[in-house]
Amino acid sequence: MLRSSVSRLASLRGLASNAARKNLTIGLIPGDGIGKEVIPAGKQILENLNPKYGLNFDFIDLEAGFQTFLDTGKALPDETVKILKEQCQGALFGAVQSPTTKVEGYSSPIVALRKQLGLYANIRPVKSVSGTNDRPCDMVIVRENTEDLYIKIEKTYTDPVTGTKVAEATKRITETATRKIATIALDIALQRLKQNGHATLTVTHKSNVLSQSDGLFREICKDVYESNKAKYAGINYNEQIVDSMVYRLFREPECFDVVVAPNLYGDILSDGAAALVGSLGVVPSANVGPEIVIGEPSHGSAPDIAGKGVANPIATIRSTALMLQFLGHPEVAKDIETAVDANIREGNIKTPDLGGKSTTQQVVEDVLSKLA
Repeated sequence: MLRSSVSRLASLRGLASNAARKNLTIGLIPGDGIGKEVIPAGKQILENLNPKYGLNFDFIDLEAGFQTFLDTGKALPDETVKILKEQCQGALFGAVQSPTTKVEGYSSPIVALRKQLGLYANIRPVKSVSGTNDRPCDMVIVRENTEDLYIKIEKTYTDPVTGTKVAEATKRITETATRKIATIALDIALQRLKQNGHATLTVTHKSNVLSQSDGLFREICKDVYESNKAKYAGINYNEQIVDSMVYRLFREPECFDVVVAPNLYGDILSDGAAALVGSLGVVPSANVGPEIVIGEPSHGSAPDIAGKGVANPIATIRSTALMLQFLGHPEVAKDIETAVDANIREGNIKTPDLGGKSTTQQVVEDVLSKLA
């Protein structure tokens, strides 16, 4: 994934103090649905790490989600945010069951959490495992995490002329947020250049229609690259309109390396890219900010299988590794990834989403055996 780039990126993101920490406090936020089944899997991996790494973990169980909203009236309790800010270096977030129709007073807790903790970058590696039948791909989708349509400023009103309802949403793109996301994307590309001898950054937008908002995103990304050409020498810089990007993502996934996109496009692209590697159940992400990193599997709450014990824990286990990478512990993260890759390559113990019949716990135990 991002193995050797982590220490440098941790320092750049303001997480250098965490890089040397051997005692880490990790918040556990299962959320809804299968989040309650996969987050314990991530905890189990951390609890069973080889003592040679010298890592010690304290865990704090925290609440957030739609069920929390139904129980307490708040989807993201103030206490959860307070503990994350004051006590935790990292966290694992499961999944949220968000209703498709408006529920008065409810909004997504993970979106709010990203804003309140300054988790400006969502890093989603999508990489096939050699020795499998998956399409060859090795990309990192870097998604701006705090603005775009996800600022959730919406209104519904009645058109005075037609008498019909109109719904409007505000799309916000700022220079400040775009500079930050372009910089971390280019830094990731720079490390991949050093590892692989080549790297390409693809800026995804729709500025041919949204000339001001996406136009600003495109302009600032290009400026960050052009203003630091000496630093980023050797990185190929491309742009791709989002609709053609979707087409090419599935036709030519091998063409993409590091992709940076505004919040909405990044969300859609990274979920879609999961189809290239078998399932959303295997794709991790990390929400990265200056003070804390939150690992988050890319899948949703999957209410249709919640409680059956067959949810795929791989995305959470990989997100746990990704969290550790950005907290400055790349060696243990690499070993976790290697164990996961071995599980996928062998293909004997896998959950139903990958065509198997194994349980969540059986997959966890298989990964732990390989990690040992």
